[in-house]
Amino acid sequence: MFNVLNLQSLLGLVVIVAACWGLSENKRVFPWRLAVGAIAVQAALVLILFGIPGSDSVLSAITGAVDGLNRATQQGTQFVFGYLAGSRFPQPYPVQDQNAMFTFAFQVLPLILVISALSALLWHWKILKWITLGFGFLFQRTMGLGGASALAVAANIFLGMIESPIVIRAYLDKLTRSELFLMMVVGLATVAGSTMVAYATMLSATLPAAAGHVLVASIISAPAGVLLARIVIPEKPGEGGAVADYNSALKYDSAIDAIVKGTSDGLMVVLNISAVLIVFVALVALVNIIVGAIFGPSISVEWFLSWIFAPVAWLTGVPAAETRDAGLLLGTKLTQTEFKAFIDLGAIPAGEMTERTRMLMTYALCGFANVGSVGITVTGLSVLMPERREEVLGLVGKALFAGFLATLMTACIVGAMPATIFD
Repeated sequence: MFNVLNLQSLLGLVVIVAACWGLSENKRVFPWRLAVGAIAVQAALVLILFGIPGSDSVLSAITGAVDGLNRATQQGTQFVFGYLAGSRFPQPYPVQDQNAMFTFAFQVLPLILVISALSALLWHWKILKWITLGFGFLFQRTMGLGGASALAVAANIFLGMIESPIVIRAYLDKLTRSELFLMMVVGLATVAGSTMVAYATMLSATLPAAAGHVLVASIISAPAGVLLARIVIPEKPGEGGAVADYNSALKYDSAIDAIVKGTSDGLMVVLNISAVLIVFVALVALVNIIVGAIFGPSISVEWFLSWIFAPVAWLTGVPAAETRDAGLLLGTKLTQTEFKAFIDLGAIPAGEMTERTRMLMTYALCGFANVGSVGITVTGLSVLMPERREEVLGLVGKALFAGFLATLMTACIVGAMPATIFD
């Protein structure tokens, strides 16, 4: 049965679309068919993955796979770092607080290395490639994307926002301004497969079927990103539709080569995440010191963020009593990356936040749209297409806005669904 919170989410969906239309470069053109198709694809995927008979088994299998990957990764971490890998291994001293044994660097970041290597191996074996092609075909048929754009959007679900353009590298110079913007928005609206498992691990203790929610979040945020990108910068008639032959530039010489290069790529991701988290958390702490000296110790950046983003959280369908807590998470995602926001969400005890709010925030946070990713996007695309660097710089601000709203749109779609399908 629908209730007030469902209607709240529907209102949020309208506001998000209207906000993007307000920034549109051509307000006379609105992609009505694409809007219907994108929302239908999102709703259908949620229903398929949560509502149909037998979906519990699929979600349990996903959760089991994540748990298995986590346990296997801990074995590798323990081999290198010993007892620092966590409390499940013998400790050289009595442990009085088990919660203090969690160390982000040793229990989350190694997962990214393993998943990155595994993703490269699955791509080399063409398993991940065919899955990507399947989603590309779905997006091409339901949303009218050109072959190259559809493939890039599908690749973004499993690869990073820089790796996915490599898949269509041969077509980058042929992309229109609208298609380039679309690729940037979807890259910021989704996450890489290497980070999905890390997010699910951080939420597993407090959110049932966390792995399933994180996977679904990245998949259904892709069509949301497509829609909002097309609203902000509509495709001009007669342009776009570059056809990809799917002979991807992303190739490996052998299985060993895939594992080695995948591990190397994962290491770069780990270093980037570590560096960005250190810098942005430190900068916020520095600002907090200044703000506290001026306004008093009770006022901080987090205090301002919780008020600024509380109405945004309410529009996704969060109960009014929890909007400030949820708003703080959204502000943290934008300013300190989604990794820090997921850490904070996972640290909230089960009894201090309703399952609905926790679920909606999982969807709203699951995307790379944050200030730190802007630099990564500009740097990566400038290397792949140096002749279009100025164009990328001119688009990245709007792409951050649309990418951030795309994950909120996904949360609204989930929030508008009857709660019974998630039981």
